[in-house]
Amino acid sequence: MASTTEQELVVVPSPPRPTSGPVVPNAVLGTLIFVMAEIMMFGGFISAFVVAGASVDAWPPLDQPRLPAQETAINTLALLVSGVVTWYAGRRFAESPARAVRPLGLGIALGLFFVVFQGVEWVDLLGDGLTMTTSTHAAFFYLIVGAHALHAVGGLAVLLALFVWLRRGELTAEVFWAGRIYWSFVVLLWPLLYWQVYLT
Repeated sequence: MASTTEQELVVVPSPPRPTSGPVVPNAVLGTLIFVMAEIMMFGGFISAFVVAGASVDAWPPLDQPRLPAQETAINTLALLVSGVVTWYAGRRFAESPARAVRPLGLGIALGLFFVVFQGVEWVDLLGDGLTMTTSTHAAFFYLIVGAHALHAVGGLAVLLALFVWLRRGELTAEVFWAGRIYWSFVVLLWPLLYWQVYLT
């Protein structure tokens, strides 16, 4: 008979320990990863914009149409309020989903106001002769602001989908959380872009 030292020892794994603390839902984690990637992209845009401006005497060039900073300030305010009421909608959703309908609808309306009137400004600037080929500053303007506009339109599509699911009673807290994170990114990014592109 084999001795104890010669016998094979079988290691029995210990049962898994219960996870402590809240687990981030997949929808929220995926949104956070996407937002981090987009932050790096816009960081690259802004860095290139600042470097390009430091290499010339006048930024923007004196002979090109001025950007409508005052009108855009109104649009910026509308977008910021949209972010606030949309986040408030999440608080109301936690109390009762039906209570989130009105603030979410208001957030969508304000976001739509921002997108529409930014588009009107673009049409006016193009009519004044400011195009991608006018100057390096103009090219950066359309690149940076245009990239944000695409994100804003995508964010509005997300909010509209959330609104439809909310009205149908199909919206989950995790999906609402993820959608609000993305919209908050769109909202909070804009003041930085406004300051760098319109005011400096």
